[in-house]
Amino acid sequence: MADVHSKKQRSKNMAAIKGKNNKSTEIALLKFFRSNKINGWRRHFARLTGTPDFIFPEQKIAIFVDGCFWHGCKRCNLRPKTHTKFWDKKISDNFKRDKLVNKLLKRKGWKVLRFWEHQIKNKSTAKNIIKNIRKLINN
Repeated sequence: MADVHSKKQRSKNMAAIKGKNNKSTEIALLKFFRSNKINGWRRHFARLTGTPDFIFPEQKIAIFVDGCFWHGCKRCNLRPKTHTKFWDKKISDNFKRDKLVNKLLKRKGWKVLRFWEHQIKNKSTAKNIIKNIRKLINN
């Protein structure tokens, strides 16, 4: 079916749609923090490069929870079957941006942790993530 909007108008419409973040995954990590009594974090710190999902300001730790689709997880391989050129570029651009954000934050003295959506959803992997975060915040 042909699009009723011009390419320019469609781009403008799509740009106006605001993401709702990866709420279910973030909430799962938030619950892990609370149930494991991990304190000192803040959520969605927009003033920091890349807007991490969680930060530990005192320890300068930035945590990102990357959605498997949007960030191109090789394990889950959630690639659409239509408009593949568009999606490949979009996901590639997200990957490049993630690398740049990591580099910029590290230059500012931040430790950057990135977790995949599937890691947070897996309870045993999530336990290891919590263990590693606890080690970092207690150092």
